[in-house]
Amino acid sequence: MSLRKSLVLSAFLCSPVFAEDTPYVNTRLLSSDLAVQVAEAAEKACRNKGYQVSAAVTDRYGNLLAFKRNPLSGVHTVDVAQDKAYMAATFQASTIDWVDRPSLLNARHRMLRVGGGVPIRVGGHMYGAVGVSGAPADTKQGDNDDACARAGIDAIKETLEFAD
Repeated sequence: MSLRKSLVLSAFLCSPVFAEDTPYVNTRLLSSDLAVQVAEAAEKACRNKGYQVSAAVTDRYGNLLAFKRNPLSGVHTVDVAQDKAYMAATFQASTIDWVDRPSLLNARHRMLRVGGGVPIRVGGHMYGAVGVSGAPADTKQGDNDDACARAGIDAIKETLEFAD
């Protein structure tokens, strides 16, 4: 190979495109098996407290992965659980943090400023979200839903932490 070709190839391979930027993004997605475990654990945590709820698990983009509904929960809990999970996933924040905030989101479709939507974030990675609906509030709107959603995440947290 000539010196000129070597210099051109070196300059090309050391260019900022190859040195710093890649043409793709690595991401982690929650498996369907783990999503089912989250939904089941969240619903069971509420059931053990005497609450009939629905639990929805979404991927990091808000797409439904798993759903569990107590047969005694209200029909409205189906959509509400999914909307809570959607909001938690797309904002990457717990919906209970939005309860007391004034917001322009009130008129937006699928945006619920009530507790029960929690992002599934483990080891610095965002995997998705869980939304729970149907438990009565104690001190803040959705506080018991939020606690059950967190119990669902706790059921798989160790699995995700040791997945690397």
